[in-house]
Amino acid sequence: MSGTPLELHVIGDSTGDTAARVARAAAAQYAAYDLRIIRHPRITSPEGLRAVIRHLDPANTRMAVFSTVVDDELRALVAQLCAERAIAHADLLEPALAALQSATGAAPERVIRPVGVGEDYFKRIQAMEFAIANDDGHLTNPLRQADIVLIGVSRSGKTPLAMYLGYLGYRTSNIPLVRGIDPPEELYRVDRWKIVGLTLDPERLKEIRQKRVRALGSRRQGDGYTELIRIYEELDEVSSIQRRLGCPVIDTTALALEEAAGRVIEIVERRRLAATGS
Repeated sequence: MSGTPLELHVIGDSTGDTAARVARAAAAQYAAYDLRIIRHPRITSPEGLRAVIRHLDPANTRMAVFSTVVDDELRALVAQLCAERAIAHADLLEPALAALQSATGAAPERVIRPVGVGEDYFKRIQAMEFAIANDDGHLTNPLRQADIVLIGVSRSGKTPLAMYLGYLGYRTSNIPLVRGIDPPEELYRVDRWKIVGLTLDPERLKEIRQKRVRALGSRRQGDGYTELIRIYEELDEVSSIQRRLGCPVIDTTALALEEAAGRVIEIVERRRLAATGS
């Protein structure tokens, strides 16, 4: 069973944050599975919902759908489509609304609204500020204050991923690993469960770097930054550092930002629990 893939598809008519958090909490009880949380946010029409469900493949992948949809028609349609495809489904919002209706005697308004500002909002703002202040190896704060530390080669997606993790409330530092330059000593002293490595397909990395060089009007050619053979050598050296740190590595080549963030969070939470027991 260890490593068996399990997909949790989160369907929401807003950001889907609520369902994603419940999905992560529930999936923590199934640590033996290789979990992927895939978001389908802002689903507000039957057509959009049908398109999402149509692309799911329960015959070849273990999966479940978690939904937080307030519209009655769409809520019923999620259940219907999942039943037709024999996909396990949990409506996370309806039991809570039913309890509130029972307590108040009033029916829910069924209006899509963002969740109100609270303590979580300010935590996110602080985490985003932390990610900005500790971007690309510029460690304004001690590394031990980070919840997550991302390491990888230049242009492997560290900065946008760190910013998105900050949006989700995780204080994230990201450190570039540069060929021929030793990583900061502080990296070897931070709790290892916080560290996640990133990598990218060499061909794709070359394309990204070439576009970056052209966009900046740079003449950076002679140092091997965009040369494929040098990129292979650079990735090998960085991989050696990542192995030395004992950190898991995520290939971001084909991952959406939300999916990559979900994987990072799952890895860090699982390793934290194993290391600290809490």
